[in-house]
Amino acid sequence: MDIKTDDEENFSQKYITEEERKQLLSALHSRLFWVGQYIPHNVEIEGKTYPLHDYVWELIQKENLTEDEKSQIDKCIDFISKIEKKDEKELEEKPLTEGQAEALYRETAGLMRAITDLKEIESGALKQSTKRFQEQFVGQRVRDARLWLDFIKKVSK
Repeated sequence: MDIKTDDEENFSQKYITEEERKQLLSALHSRLFWVGQYIPHNVEIEGKTYPLHDYVWELIQKENLTEDEKSQIDKCIDFISKIEKKDEKELEEKPLTEGQAEALYRETAGLMRAITDLKEIESGALKQSTKRFQEQFVGQRVRDARLWLDFIKKVSK
C-alpha cells in the first residue's frame, strides 16, 4: 500500500515561483542543456502523431543523406521549432505546478535536443564526431589492454 506524505501530495499542486521559473528557463539556455535529455518518442504536428525518436535514430544510422531527406529534415526542424517555442513560452508565462513545469521543461529540452541532433545529422557533424569518438574509444581500449598485459607480465614474474 502506497502512502503519500503531505509533501508528496502538495508537490503536484504547488505552483512554481518566479525564481524557479527563471532557473528552468536558464537551464534551457545553458550550453549543455541537452545532457541527460531524451528526444520525445512522439511529436504531434498538425494533428498527426509522428515517431520523432525513431526518425532521428534512423537518420543517425544512414551513411549518406539524399537531398530529399535533407529537405525533410529542414521541414521537421521548422515544425519542431514551432512546438518548442510554444512550450518555452508556456514555461515562461503560464502558471504551472511543479509537476507540470518539470514535464514541460523535459519536453522542451527534448525537442531542443532533437533540433540540435537533426541539424548535426544534416550537416554531417554528428557522423564526424561519432567517428572521432569511436576512433578514440578503440585507441583507448588498445592502450588499456596493453597496460593490463604489462601489469600481468610484471605480476607473474
